[in-house]
Amino acid sequence: MKGLLAFAAVALVAAAPSADFKLQGKIEQGGVAYGTAPPGTVGLTLGGEPVPLAPDGRFMLGFDRDAPATLTLAARTDAGTIVTRTLAVAPHAWALQHVNVAKRPPVTNEEFERLRAPEVAQIVAARAVRSDSDGWRQRFAWPAKGRISGVFGSQRIYRGNEPGAYHSGVDIAGGAGAPVTAPADGVVVLAADKPFTLEGNLLMIDHGMGLNSAFLHLSEIDVKQGDHVRKGQLLGRIGSTGRATGPHLHWAMKWRGARIDPMALTGPMTGQDLRKVPVVEN
Repeated sequence: MKGLLAFAAVALVAAAPSADFKLQGKIEQGGVAYGTAPPGTVGLTLGGEPVPLAPDGRFMLGFDRDAPATLTLAARTDAGTIVTRTLAVAPHAWALQHVNVAKRPPVTNEEFERLRAPEVAQIVAARAVRSDSDGWRQRFAWPAKGRISGVFGSQRIYRGNEPGAYHSGVDIAGGAGAPVTAPADGVVVLAADKPFTLEGNLLMIDHGMGLNSAFLHLSEIDVKQGDHVRKGQLLGRIGSTGRATGPHLHWAMKWRGARIDPMALTGPMTGQDLRKVPVVEN
């Protein structure tokens, strides 16, 4: 009898579904993945940092341009158990690109810092906004059409052979005045009322779950802070305000502090050969 009970217990354990994560996407530097947490999950972390979890158990992950080789995804369930998975983050061979523009505007360092500090404060505050938008669930569309003139993650060398930070987004040379539309649903968290020193006319949208977009160098902004925008809605027009060598849209994305490649959410633009991108615009 005891043997039969022991066998039954083993059979029940073997038949129980394994509590694990379901993940889909590219787990690589600059990439994104989407997943479903184990049943009963009440808390989620990636590398020890909290990850937002939707009521239906869905979540997304963004992997920074310089993400480490491994990260631990952990779920805490309502039963008190911890479910973990070690994610291997694939490295990326980032390009080296030269930019024919000065690293900083022609002002003293003191003047630059005086101008820059309040701008950075506005950007930080905008990125801290957490809306309830479900835009993060959508397939993202390109916000503008045109030649890809700069790719995400490339190490930039400025005029005078001066090294700078890596390129934080993708550049689209669509022509002055060309329309810029929302790549997905979201809420406007920043619509600059005057050009920023580097970004020019800057617009930022929160897509929910800590995912946000920034659109730089616009010639005009057609929405205001607090507006709920829909995928495909007109946001503004391409320009060359701020630090720019010509009219283009710089589209940058972040997920909870991690800089990610917008192309990870859209896929390549039709007809573009990214091997022939010699210079970034900003």
